[in-house]
Amino acid sequence: MEFLTVPKRTQGERSYGLTSIADFGTPIGLLRTYLEDYHQFIDIAKIGIGSAYVTPNIKDKISLYKQYNVKPYFGGTLFEKSYYQNKMVEYVKQLKKLGIEWIEVSDGTLEIPLNKRLSLIKELKDDFNILGEVGSKDTEKEMSFSEWTYELNELLSVGCKYVITEGRDSGTAGIYNKDGKIKTSLIEEMKIHVDITKLIFEAPMAKSQMYFINSFGPNVNLGNVKIQDVLTLEAQRCGLRSETFYLEETQCNLPL
Repeated sequence: MEFLTVPKRTQGERSYGLTSIADFGTPIGLLRTYLEDYHQFIDIAKIGIGSAYVTPNIKDKISLYKQYNVKPYFGGTLFEKSYYQNKMVEYVKQLKKLGIEWIEVSDGTLEIPLNKRLSLIKELKDDFNILGEVGSKDTEKEMSFSEWTYELNELLSVGCKYVITEGRDSGTAGIYNKDGKIKTSLIEEMKIHVDITKLIFEAPMAKSQMYFINSFGPNVNLGNVKIQDVLTLEAQRCGLRSETFYLEETQCNLPL
């Protein structure tokens, strides 16, 4: 339908306005059904945690995502496990063998020094599109606003295509307090000091998705979205939910 005035969305091969889903074991038949109907709303797919390592039909799943022009990658936990066991050479070899073109460099579980992550990104960026990540999965670990913005900008400066702001699939870490509330003052600092079009905010819950849409407009990058929620999210982006109802009448902070 095309008779309403709704906020304009980026189209096709988007550079921002991205929806990145989290696949924590979606059966391939169900995945095919979702992609057939909703692939136009999905840009990136994280095969979450380390589940790619034990997914029996991983080659078929990767091929299916690519068939629908969705970029698959493996969650940062698998990268960190490989790093921890000194298996990065084997990990990279396996990614290439599977035709994976994106890699996440994170330190959500391990404490990998920033200079080491930057060095790894420089080594990997000729072979992969890099997704950096800032923020810990440990709710007891806190970073100052200046540490957040410094790391985000450093990761972007050495070649990350995007940087993910940690939120976990529960929305209770990183940019969220342990009770699930968004650290709004931190997000305001990011707005001032970082290119928001290069950040992917992990937002698994509808309330957090609507916060970012209302803060940055319909073309904010959102991650850790459940595949069953992608249509609802697109409706939210288009001002078709009560909480985003007046979106087309407000000033959006991201241009087309």
